Amino acid sequence: MSPACPGDTPASDSCSSAPVLVFDSGVGGLSVAAEIRRQWPQLSLAYVCDNAALPYGTKPDDWLIPRIVQVCVAAVEASGARALVVACNTASTLALTALREALSIPVIGTVPAIKPAAASARARQSAARREKCEPPVFALLATSATVRRAYTEQLIRDFAADCRVIRVAADPLVAEAERRLRGEPARPEVVAASLADLAAVEALEVVILGCTHFPLLGADISQVLGESRVALVDSGAAIARRVAEVLALGAAAQAAEQQVAQADQQVAQAVQSAPHEHLALATDARQPGLATALASQGFAAPQALSFDD
Repeated sequence: MSPACPGDTPASDSCSSAPVLVFDSGVGGLSVAAEIRRQWPQLSLAYVCDNAALPYGTKPDDWLIPRIVQVCVAAVEASGARALVVACNTASTLALTALREALSIPVIGTVPAIKPAAASARARQSAARREKCEPPVFALLATSATVRRAYTEQLIRDFAADCRVIRVAADPLVAEAERRLRGEPARPEVVAASLADLAAVEALEVVILGCTHFPLLGADISQVLGESRVALVDSGAAIARRVAEVLALGAAAQAAEQQVAQADQQVAQAVQSAPHEHLALATDARQPGLATALASQGFAAPQALSFDD
């Protein structure tokens, strides 16, 4: 088990300056890092991506689980992190148990926002459709792996049994988000093609962005589906709140909520004035454009992560 700060207890003084490590297969986890920083601008962050194995969604489970554990254990040791945020739905639905067994620090996962999406779909459903006893309709937009995962099916049974849930595997959107963060030209036709079938569903009320890459394409997704017609739901804000709970940051929560606008300004200033402050690690540190993507959220140029493969 990796030595680090104690598990789910509040951080001690000796651990309070240690970073929270955000992990993803690529740069999609930057959407989660941005939300954590928005809510808690003074919190130290580090980032690690297993971009050498991107995309996770097309890899077999029995290969992914040990890979995820190896990468995360090595990154925790390299960064001295006090908590790990698994900002990847595929990794979370597959490897959270293995990670918690391997690490002695809190591990915070990312799972599809089925429960809030179902609640939102019920609230947005028209009176006419309710009178006809038609079910609320929402979609899970995710990678192939997340869409087919048994954990996802259980969430639907537990929280959305009364809903019609449309599952859409949109793996090409992962690559599109990666391209854009690297500074490459946008390809809106990729987004449109991935959402073509979903856009034709007239009763659609809510879409879950079930991959942390997808909020990076939120404006394009809203444009294709109709911003006024469909609400987008992701897990970023909930993850940031969970980080606060685990690290006992709650004492400052009320003040932070009252100063969201001020915090947003502080974040923008911090990123602009100190773009290379926060540690970044990658399994392929030489990937073209990766440093550009990381710098957009205030992370340093990536260092190569060594681990036993």
